[in-house]
Amino acid sequence: MAWSATRSAGAPAIDLRGLQARARAPLAAGLCCVSVAASRLWSSAPSKPFFASISASASPTASAVTKEAVQTEKAPAALGPYSQAIKANNFVFVSGVLGLVPETGKFVSDNIEEQTEQVLKNMGEILKASGATYSSVVKTTIMLADLQDFKKVNEIYAKYFSSPAPARSTYQVAALPLNARIEIECIAAL
Repeated sequence: MAWSATRSAGAPAIDLRGLQARARAPLAAGLCCVSVAASRLWSSAPSKPFFASISASASPTASAVTKEAVQTEKAPAALGPYSQAIKANNFVFVSGVLGLVPETGKFVSDNIEEQTEQVLKNMGEILKASGATYSSVVKTTIMLADLQDFKKVNEIYAKYFSSPAPARSTYQVAALPLNARIEIECIAAL
């Protein structure tokens, strides 16, 4: 639910708590927009108008979401009840990818550089299967078993993502599936 209110300096405040309570009730319409303007504000301070708006999205069915699973045998299969990626409207959401060799299901090695390279190759195959490319990626999240590997990962990562590089977050985590050294997930625009 989005709330916004703008008030010019010197204009009296309007209490929106009553509107807030009503907005919590279920809405039948897909998008409800209520505008409040006080005529006395306009007449008493024409150079200092007040405007408040309330917007609410009523239900997930109000705007249909197209959702399709992406699956390729050129990347490791999902290790649990999730998809390699999901296409939703004009985006691809790639699940966390490990440095597993698709044919064997084993890590390429214990080496962080080799695991990073394999992760990015696997991600590329999933992106290709979804109709996207590395240049389509807008956001990545990197999870590392050891943040000391950050510099080594960056050197390999830079070979796959050109300017402008995607937005990115990197975290050291307590553990990764199968004791991986790195896992990367991403979001790409179609």
